[in-house]
Amino acid sequence: MSTCSSDSRDLGEPIAGTAATARTWLLLEQPGPWGAKALTSSHLDPALGRALEAATRNTGVRVALIRRPGRHADGGPSVERQVYAAHTTPGHAWLHGTTVRDPHRLLDLDFAALGRGDAGSFDSALGASPYTGDPLALVCTNGKRDRCCALLGRPLAAELDASGVGGVWEVTHLGGHRFSPTLLVLPYGYAYGRADADSVREILHQVRQGRIVVEGCRGNSAWERPGQAAELAVRRALGEYAADALSVVRTEGAAPRWTVTVAHTNGRHWHVIVAQGAALPPRAESCATSVLGSPSQMDVVAVRELAGATALAG
Repeated sequence: MSTCSSDSRDLGEPIAGTAATARTWLLLEQPGPWGAKALTSSHLDPALGRALEAATRNTGVRVALIRRPGRHADGGPSVERQVYAAHTTPGHAWLHGTTVRDPHRLLDLDFAALGRGDAGSFDSALGASPYTGDPLALVCTNGKRDRCCALLGRPLAAELDASGVGGVWEVTHLGGHRFSPTLLVLPYGYAYGRADADSVREILHQVRQGRIVVEGCRGNSAWERPGQAAELAVRRALGEYAADALSVVRTEGAAPRWTVTVAHTNGRHWHVIVAQGAALPPRAESCATSVLGSPSQMDVVAVRELAGATALAG
């Protein structure tokens, strides 16, 4: 029986430029079951979930729930919970962590400051500090949103955890379940799809060296979708894998065509032409629906270095 992820894979749907967008991720440990909209349909106080959704709107902060791989027993309302905040803008990326017993304390955060990358606001409100452990590998496992996340994500998270890979968590939603198994790697904020245990181990190994794996990469969550595709295209053209080497400094235009300016820390710049296309033939974009659709995809038309450089692609 086909699934949205098997159809996407079989049809060769492009994966670049499909990552969820967030300059800053706020992650709260919530054991127990998750519903489709986990912030308001889990054992977390739904009033708190609604308040967090409202408080983070238009701030660049995205809230997600996390839990340890394996059985999902709920430790009760006063259980000590892990909390992480991660800012993903290249050159300014950071990951801080702490624990709380009362998750309502998250409402004390200055979400606008957090979205701008101000780690001090998170640290002062919750007594947090820079995280010095293994990179975080957040694997989407929320089967209530799409069964592919449960069928493919949970075994991946369990295998990684059982083999001793540190920093592995299940996460509620990363978008693009048709690319399952999907994961987000912090602190740098690059998302991946169609992952397996070996590829995740290599991704995490490179992250420890401050480098990015481009294969299977959906993009950096700091950028909108055209910027994600453009940055990855420049990386491939240059063979540049240093995490902080490239930034998206300008996006001009509107759907279905953009000109994205990508800058290197060495001063070089590129114009990348990105066009919005449609993935064909029509297919179900989620196992939760039988409606056929043509999901949009980011097609890189050209990559041209500025200051008269020769085009890298066209």
